[in-house]
Amino acid sequence: MQQDPDITYITPTAPVATATHGGRAKCLQRLVRLDLPVPKTVALSFDEVRRIASGETPDMAALMEPFGDAALLCVRPSSEDPDWGGPGAVLNIGINDARFIDLCDQLGREAATAMYLRFVQAYAIHVARLDPDMFDHINQDDPDCLTEVLRAYEEETEEEFPQDPAVQLLEVLRSMARAWGGTTARLLRQAKGAPADAGLGLVVQEMAPSMGKGECGSGVIQLVNSKTGERKITGRYLSQSQGRDALARQSAALYLERDPRGPSLQELAPEAFDQLIEYTRMMRVRLREEMQTEFTIENGNLHVLDGVRVARSAHAAIRIAVSLADDGVIPREEALTRIDPRAINELLHRQVDPDAPRDVLATGIAASPGAASGRIVFSAAEAQASAARGEPCVLVRRETSPEDIRGMHAATAVLTERGGMTSHAAVIGRGMGLPCVVGASSIKFHLRRKTLKTADGRELRAGDIVTVDGTNGEVLAGEPPLLKAEQDDAFQTLMTWADEVRDIGVRANADTPADAQTARNFKAQGIGLCRTEHMFFEGDRLTVMREMIFADSVKDREAALERLLPMQRADFIELFRIMQGQPVCIRLFDPPLHEFLPHDRAGHRELAEALDLPLSDVTRRVEQLSEYNPMLGMRGVRLGITVPEIYDMQARAIFEATIEASRDGDPVVPEIMIPLVSAKREVELVKTRVDAVAAAVRTEKGRDFTYRLGVMVETPRAALRAGEIAPHAAFLSFGTNDLTQMTYGLSRDDAGRFMSTYVQQGVFPEDPFHDLDTEGVGELLQIGAQRGRDARPDLVLSICGEHGGSPESIAFCRAAGFNYVSCSPFRVPVARLAAAQLAVQEKFGVLPGKPLKDL
Repeated sequence: MQQDPDITYITPTAPVATATHGGRAKCLQRLVRLDLPVPKTVALSFDEVRRIASGETPDMAALMEPFGDAALLCVRPSSEDPDWGGPGAVLNIGINDARFIDLCDQLGREAATAMYLRFVQAYAIHVARLDPDMFDHINQDDPDCLTEVLRAYEEETEEEFPQDPAVQLLEVLRSMARAWGGTTARLLRQAKGAPADAGLGLVVQEMAPSMGKGECGSGVIQLVNSKTGERKITGRYLSQSQGRDALARQSAALYLERDPRGPSLQELAPEAFDQLIEYTRMMRVRLREEMQTEFTIENGNLHVLDGVRVARSAHAAIRIAVSLADDGVIPREEALTRIDPRAINELLHRQVDPDAPRDVLATGIAASPGAASGRIVFSAAEAQASAARGEPCVLVRRETSPEDIRGMHAATAVLTERGGMTSHAAVIGRGMGLPCVVGASSIKFHLRRKTLKTADGRELRAGDIVTVDGTNGEVLAGEPPLLKAEQDDAFQTLMTWADEVRDIGVRANADTPADAQTARNFKAQGIGLCRTEHMFFEGDRLTVMREMIFADSVKDREAALERLLPMQRADFIELFRIMQGQPVCIRLFDPPLHEFLPHDRAGHRELAEALDLPLSDVTRRVEQLSEYNPMLGMRGVRLGITVPEIYDMQARAIFEATIEASRDGDPVVPEIMIPLVSAKREVELVKTRVDAVAAAVRTEKGRDFTYRLGVMVETPRAALRAGEIAPHAAFLSFGTNDLTQMTYGLSRDDAGRFMSTYVQQGVFPEDPFHDLDTEGVGELLQIGAQRGRDARPDLVLSICGEHGGSPESIAFCRAAGFNYVSCSPFRVPVARLAAAQLAVQEKFGVLPGKPLKDL
């Protein structure tokens, strides 16, 4: 049997591999190689399990031969990745009426009855597919309960309970094999990232006695805390039990080491306890991983049934990886690959306690990670008022606009009916570290009545408390407990190691001094995108901005902009001082002017009063500025060319701030970026005016400075004509949000309504606003990069869309020769680690998720 690749008796040299037999089978072979007391085990390959599922019968004689005639068996799943799950274990296979009588003599009637009952009920539920409730009326403390359970089985199935151990084992194998291929199991696996055709192996193992006379029992042990990763012996032991009963019945279980709260295994069986610690420590070193040991004790004799990788939170995963590297168990490079970059979000934001009950009101798109609770408010003004009272609030909108920025700053979380991963709420939420769920279309928003109606008919009103879980895309009723964000010494150590090996830069998108400080705290290498328009939505500035929009002449427009100049200059000074010595890339004004104007009659009236204008003039001007498709209208460079005074003012503010900020520290070298470029001539026109403003400021201030002018590539034409544009630009920064939108012809705010259907039906492999489309949009990036560098070899390349924080996008940009990526401040650590992993994989060949090596 040892040489049979499909039904393999596990020995140190048996042909067992994770890719063919699963992780549990391979780990058991490693335990056998360590000469640990592992019961006899046979592994069934993925191929064999597929054949069993299709109705074929394996060689049962060969399968059962290693165990002898009297052994009881258990079957456990063995998938390639333990996180993919699998059917539950079935214990005590082989017990029947005759074997029951023998066990009564060996172990006592009570133990034998418990074992037979356990198997009959498991067989009835998982093999015969009977209703679990059919046994509820049976009192398992009754001496005759076994007879009643067998009778209930026979009445329901109209046949006797099988007595042949080979038949029992075959039916258990068949039911587990078919359960793996079921629709529910398949969908659950795919949700965890498993391939659709993922295989399942099965291990058949001799039951190690854990019930009977003398000190017998079962338990689990690990040497670290699963939530914190701290070194601590954890687990439980339960006398007269099997499997993981010790965890299921903790009130009756014993502690492992001596504990003032109650009796312990260390006191009850000190020699077995010492052996258990020794074995688990050996597994940590030799298997190069923190392991949980499942064990049984039989009259003081220890049996090791299984070793599984310790389950862990993101916080614990980092501490464990760093500890293993510090102890020399694994190299630092491998420690970096042990952490899923996206899991770092759990350390940067508060999260809903995974053990807390969740009353889910609705689901949407997980647009910005973290969780927060608060009272529902329906407007930015209400959010500000709530914050002023010291009451946390959740801002609820159909979709947010720049006018909602102040409300978002005041809120603890945001919920919108519409939108996708790159909608306004999503982008700003990620930048601010604000939990956000968008596209929650199952909720009916009644904004006039200030109510929300959920799919199950519940009605929520202003003031009701909800929790937004932006990590999982869920809206929860009430206020479940939250876990605080933590970045401890282990986190800092890991990130330092990451920075030592990564070979692509990571900057942050930051619009405010607070964003910049967050970016600096997370060790971003500068600002890759500062969206200056967000600075104009503060109360005093918004009025001046509207005066500029309503100006009838260039002179009046310049007068209004003159009032905005010191405000904008002050913002830039603060940004430059926070990022001292680091590059700051400032995007010139981008949005259409209509975004700064009110949209309803009440707002028009207030604006008329503020500007001392007739209401008709205000209404007429708003109508003049309205566009059928403003995102493709007069915005970005088009506005800068038709209303050049705006860019003139911004350039002056940047240069004057550069001089001022450079007085106190390292010289600042600002980068000025022109948005929405499509043609070379646009760049020439703006560059001429910016250079003129720079010359004027140098003359006025008597101080020299340098700056770089670049282009934001967010139209397909700009990517295609990059060879013409590059000679006039020091850098090209690809704005992949708009570039994706224009390449696909998709509205990034509305695509969320149908995108999940598209992904489910295979139209797109993933939401292109979530994961960079490396084939279509990616080809435009490659074309732009190649043609730009051909024309200007020293051209700096980057992306500054939200894709910049995605590990897959970073891999693409790194391969394409980009200099850096830029992402939301709270995604900077994610990007730093992802970039480091790519460098490690290329240099050392260490793959993520492959922590164990063959002994």
